[in-house]
Amino acid sequence: MSYAKQLLDAYPRTFDVDAALLAATIDALNDCAQACTADADDDLGEQNVAELVKCIRLCLDCADVCIAAVGVTSRQTDYDPDITKPLLEACVAACRSCGDECEKHAQIHEHCRVCAEACRRCEQACRELLDAMK
Repeated sequence: MSYAKQLLDAYPRTFDVDAALLAATIDALNDCAQACTADADDDLGEQNVAELVKCIRLCLDCADVCIAAVGVTSRQTDYDPDITKPLLEACVAACRSCGDECEKHAQIHEHCRVCAEACRRCEQACRELLDAMK
């Protein structure tokens, strides 16, 4: 069981959304941020780093957006949908852009394939949470 799920299970109030869905999104956000950070570092270790500059930039941007989103979605006390929803929408956009770029390099670099997979999973999780918030 993830820490997100354990903490949400211990939360003393009720949620506006399904706790399992919220926990899955938090886990996907954390996984994506980690994958993007690692992929950017892996890209920097490649011989053809100049060809990976856009990938590095998008990975770092995506990681930053995911980290912000995980912080906001983890705080449920008096949560404000006017903040949470736009942040999740930004995460969907960042994950889509990063995943698209990583897929361009996935046949050559395994780390890009893994990152693209994490981005797609996170994008889907954020979409599902957004749908549940409407």
